[in-house]
Amino acid sequence: MGHTPQEPKPHTLDEIMIAMDVVDTLRHREELVRRELDDEGREAELIARLREIYREQGIEVPDRVLEQGVKALKDQRFVYTPPPPSWKRTVLELWAQRDKVGKRILKVLLILLLLAGLAYFALIRPAQEARRQALIEATETLPRSIRVTHSDIQQIATEEAARSRADALLADGERAIRDGDVPEMRRISAELQQLRDTLSAEYTLRIVSEPGQVTGFWRRPSGLWSQRSYYLVVEPITPDGRRLSLPVRDEVTGETQTVSQFGVRVPRETYEAVAEDKRQHGIVQRNEFGVKRRGRTQVEYLMPFEGGTVTSW
Repeated sequence: MGHTPQEPKPHTLDEIMIAMDVVDTLRHREELVRRELDDEGREAELIARLREIYREQGIEVPDRVLEQGVKALKDQRFVYTPPPPSWKRTVLELWAQRDKVGKRILKVLLILLLLAGLAYFALIRPAQEARRQALIEATETLPRSIRVTHSDIQQIATEEAARSRADALLADGERAIRDGDVPEMRRISAELQQLRDTLSAEYTLRIVSEPGQVTGFWRRPSGLWSQRSYYLVVEPITPDGRRLSLPVRDEVTGETQTVSQFGVRVPRETYEAVAEDKRQHGIVQRNEFGVKRRGRTQVEYLMPFEGGTVTSW
């Protein structure tokens, strides 16, 4: 009776799983696989090594399963090979990770929105507001200031020279308005306001004579040691008794300061007359040095005045 060849047993699930594990083990031992598989004659040694590895773990693996695992590694079975790059693959990957990608996109959008808000409030909006204010100043504020101040001066001034000066400034201002020359408009507006303030001021230059305060002093002019310059100390007092501060140019230093008391240079005779007045009465009875009336630009001096002033003594 002849021998009938036995058909190979179908692979069980356990054997398939073990074969997959063999492939995985071989992948993690790349140096061993590279050394043994490069030489086809040493495949038996590789299987023997694998058998020993599994025995150390207490697992008996049939040789045919080990052979199937080695063959599977050679045939690249149980290995996932991703499809080549393409736009479809990219879309599918993004769709598979839509939750994670969506969160990242949302974070990026929030950051961009925050940066845009900061840029708007820190840079764009201030620049827009500055341009708007500059336009208002050039087309409304400065033209109105020039015209209104000129009108005020015409009503206050009692001197023809002051009115003429205001008219000249207005003409220059209207020309600057037509040309859109903002710096020139600012300069003219400031000059008109200063002229109006000067015309509006009303005060008396009173000689200081209170106890403990300097009424007068003298100095030697620079380079003229044989001569003396005599000064009386005065202060501007309004009709209601307030003391004003005025811009005064110091003839020694050449600097202009705003002060409430200053020295006026007078002849020696005037200086000595005031000193005698104070010695006799303890105060200066004839203490009005000059009067500045509303509507006028200049002080009317009631005593001789040589034209020089100082701000320190």
